[in-house]
Amino acid sequence: MKIALMDSGIGLLAATAAVRRLRPDADLVLSLDPDGMPWGPRTPEDLTARALAVAEAAAAHRPDALIVGCNTASVHALPALRALLEPGVPVIGTVPAIKPAASGGGPLAIWATPATTGSPYQRNLIAEFADGVTVTEVPCHGLAEAVEHADQAAIDTAVAAAAALTPDDVTTVVLGCTHYELVAERIRAAVQRPGRPPLVLHGSAGAVAAQALRRLGEHPATGAAVSGSLTVLLSGREGVLPEPALAYDEGRLLRAVTPAG
Repeated sequence: MKIALMDSGIGLLAATAAVRRLRPDADLVLSLDPDGMPWGPRTPEDLTARALAVAEAAAAHRPDALIVGCNTASVHALPALRALLEPGVPVIGTVPAIKPAASGGGPLAIWATPATTGSPYQRNLIAEFADGVTVTEVPCHGLAEAVEHADQAAIDTAVAAAAALTPDDVTTVVLGCTHYELVAERIRAAVQRPGRPPLVLHGSAGAVAAQALRRLGEHPATGAAVSGSLTVLLSGREGVLPEPALAYDEGRLLRAVTPAG
């Protein structure tokens, strides 16, 4: 089994690590776009063009499925990606985990990029899945960029700023950008209030990985031998994981369990 994942940068690491944990025997193809990142400020048309190029680079390696490990690309490019690859290659998008978060009753906060915060896309998800729940949309200025570059001081500054915008009574935080899952525990520490119940964080990586297996008719095999290879594509060129990826547990997991060569 071969699963490809795509993003402009290392936000795909959380979903990649989730796939690796579920199926250590799966071959992985990571298709990144360092030449075109970040995708967030681009127009929807430009972003879609970049995403299609990254997907085509991954498709050349004949994966069985493609995971779009990026919320922004899923919003704007998913229909075009599916038109390009399906039905031959299932395409699995990443949606903020608002539905499971809202099932807990809230109040909840959605941490997302400034472009996504307040967007019709996010507001529609809130209306559909969190009706009757108190929801605070929190714009996280600079957090995705800081995580992408593993800039520890900038991560602390961005997390602290977003935490200051998060109401004290929030019980649940939705991580609405895949980059944020790489610093989930730092977010938890910043938002958890003394004397309050343990904060619940909802990311998308685990659900996306499980959905990819379901689309393929496969099942988790967490006890399987570690035999899956790792191919990294950088704007279509074969390369290695970007150095900042190794600042995170998810990146180190991929390097640690992937056979050399």
